Amino acid sequence: MFESSSSGYPAVMVRFGYTLMTEQAGPRELVGHATAAERAGFDFEVMSDHYSPWLDEQGHAPYAWSVLGAVAQATERVDLMTYVTCPIMRYHPAVVAQKAATVQLLSDGRFTLGVGAGENLNEHVVGRGWPPANVRHEMLDEALRIMRALFEGGYVNFKGEHYRVDSAKLWDRPEQPVPVAVAVSGEQSISGFAPLADAMIAVEPKEELTKSWRKAKSGDQRIIGQIPICYDKSEEAAIERAHAQFRWFGGGWKVNAELPGPSGFAGATQFVRPEDVAESIPCGPKVDKIVDAVSAFWQAGFTDVALVQIGGEHQDEFFPFAEQELLPALREASA
Repeated sequence: MFESSSSGYPAVMVRFGYTLMTEQAGPRELVGHATAAERAGFDFEVMSDHYSPWLDEQGHAPYAWSVLGAVAQATERVDLMTYVTCPIMRYHPAVVAQKAATVQLLSDGRFTLGVGAGENLNEHVVGRGWPPANVRHEMLDEALRIMRALFEGGYVNFKGEHYRVDSAKLWDRPEQPVPVAVAVSGEQSISGFAPLADAMIAVEPKEELTKSWRKAKSGDQRIIGQIPICYDKSEEAAIERAHAQFRWFGGGWKVNAELPGPSGFAGATQFVRPEDVAESIPCGPKVDKIVDAVSAFWQAGFTDVALVQIGGEHQDEFFPFAEQELLPALREASA
């Protein structure tokens, strides 16, 4: 429920999510993580959609949409979301609309389609090259218009600069259009995409983003962020693991969107030290350290925050910690 608050933002009960990180676990393991996260009390779950991991050390990249279908059947309560899928090259937007509608039906209305302009890491595999950012934004604009039209029903024909759609129709379509969340990075992407989206995605807790989004949209707004953490009983082990698997994170999205593969990320991060990673990612068993890092999002006006627990083989030890200590502490602090 949204109410007024002294901070100037709508007062909301912040929702905390769990990230199904396809780059660090296989498909069967991800389904198991999804059910465990639901039992632990997470409010929603987001799933990355990658063709390649960021680094070889992560070691996985199953097809997200197949896993989502299984997760939709294995879970009962949590909202589901792609975070994010790219509907501009590897997938045609008409096909993404079909996939999203299907997952929405399988999940009984729990799915939100999260989209963005993508990364070279995943999209170059289809051999079409990698266009500059302004062209990618043009393509995403057309993709959003195509998907919106298909979600509304009926036959869709479209002719744009980048895509054509010829008499397409979603034959299995939920009664309510699939909600669409779009990843933004600044004023230009907000002004362009806000009219076509239902919710905002961003990975940095920047207050100017949430203010601009709420200015561009009317009504209650879902604004979804994401933050990596690395829980371990040993802080030293947590820092070592975060450095091995997540040192790419500090490059920023303008860099991360352009590098073509895991070897490129390995080269670009070869001089990143464990202590550098520890400065930007909360590592270890201390609840207060994690809560402090996550609080930057709700203080910036975000309504939803998805946590990434780093290390595919370290999820089972994370869920009891999340249920018994972390989620209660986050909810108390955010209230």
